[in-house]
Amino acid sequence: MSQAAENEKKFANIHQETHEKVVKATPGNYLFNMQEMDQFMIGPHYSSSVGSAVRGEKLQVVLVNKPKGTGSRLHTHANEQFNYVIKGQLKYRVRDEEGVAEAGEVIHIPAGAEHYCVTTGDEDCLYFASKDTTYFVAGDAVDGTRSGAYYEEG
Repeated sequence: MSQAAENEKKFANIHQETHEKVVKATPGNYLFNMQEMDQFMIGPHYSSSVGSAVRGEKLQVVLVNKPKGTGSRLHTHANEQFNYVIKGQLKYRVRDEEGVAEAGEVIHIPAGAEHYCVTTGDEDCLYFASKDTTYFVAGDAVDGTRSGAYYEEG
């Protein structure tokens, strides 16, 4: 079996698998320590992001770590997203705009916009993401493959 075919099989149910790892907020359960929660690969079919997530009725939030020199391939998802950089630098592209976000800055990703985020600099990037719940916590690569995360050379 080719590597591409193996990846397609491995990630065939990835959205449902990751959705089940997102902690569901329920009545009476109002406090979550995201640093102590179980972490998981957010979208291993296109991204290196690892983190913990909580989902409410209309909003889901994720505390994300991206190892330096890694990130997501160009992808989309049906939900709007904001990424608030806590530590490190996050090189991004949203539609045709490219830049680098640093600690204290927010990247806005409109619903359906092609984008990627890659950690640059000398350290991992930690950021807080918020998304509406119209879609899963992860998206899908624009090229249609499920070949894994982006890794810079070296």
